[in-house]
Amino acid sequence: MVKLRKGVAYRHLKRPYTRKSKYRSKSFIRGSPQIKIVRYVMGDVAKKFPVILTVHSNQDLQLRHNAIESARLTSNRLLEVSVGKGNFYLKLRVYPHHVLRENPLAAGAGADRMSTGMQLSFGKPIGNAAQVRKGQVIAEVGTERQFVGIAKKALHRMAYKLPCSTTIQIKEQKETANAEA
Repeated sequence: MVKLRKGVAYRHLKRPYTRKSKYRSKSFIRGSPQIKIVRYVMGDVAKKFPVILTVHSNQDLQLRHNAIESARLTSNRLLEVSVGKGNFYLKLRVYPHHVLRENPLAAGAGADRMSTGMQLSFGKPIGNAAQVRKGQVIAEVGTERQFVGIAKKALHRMAYKLPCSTTIQIKEQKETANAEA
């Protein structure tokens, strides 16, 4: 199995020459790998929660789909165990549209016969990434007031898995009289 390249190689934003289309002539990328993110919304989505916590990116970068899935797993696991499935919702707010490419160069004896160098260097698709701007919301958690501490801890765990510095913001929802009646 091929070793996964470090995230630093794909962190900086690039111009997306990665258009995918159902029409072959309009598609720049002939095939793209399967996205590893299993679910984008978890918990009780129908319920309205009084507190919403959000994770914001502090810089422009690309988040690979395996980093987003890893962050989702850790935060969702803590919330399910500590709070219960009916007392929160977790929603990912980014989608990995950007296709990452690699121009594989062989090294070692006899590699000069296989490699083309920088000629025809468009590359083969190896992964997907979400392009995130500074201040953009990466994920949000809605919960009850008594579970704000646990939700904040879950978002901190999510931030450890992401390759950027993040900020967590807490927003109180206004209660309407119609909802209680």
